[in-house]
Amino acid sequence: MTMELDYNRSLYGVEHEAGPFEVTREMVLAFSESTAEPVPEFSDDAAAEAAGFPALVAPPTLCTLFVRRVELPDIQLKFGRTRFHAGQRVQARAPIYAGDHLTASSHLKDVYAKTGRSGTMVFMVWETTFRNQNGNVVADVQESYAARE
Repeated sequence: MTMELDYNRSLYGVEHEAGPFEVTREMVLAFSESTAEPVPEFSDDAAAEAAGFPALVAPPTLCTLFVRRVELPDIQLKFGRTRFHAGQRVQARAPIYAGDHLTASSHLKDVYAKTGRSGTMVFMVWETTFRNQNGNVVADVQESYAARE
């Protein structure tokens, strides 16, 4: 039996843009330290240069700091009383460097119901694409939010 979901379907295909977000050297260093990244190119300028990179390289998950700054509309889901973050996936596409300026574009990717041991939950999936100042896609972030009774 398929559950009929009531929400604002007109949001499919609508892009929500944000940025630019400046990627600073200090930000890369702090993020690398806080996530205990062992890759030398993430924390050592000389190592990044020796590896052929133009600047300090940011860990691919750095864009998760910026994804929260994208304002997403309420999809007006008529289900559940409780809402929560249900997961996140980052797909790195190209290196992010200290000094880059990123922009973000988010869209509603999917809304679906799933029933498990704790009952039915509805998942709302948003996908955000990050581009650098040259227009190159550097990462895709997919975030899921859940609603439950």
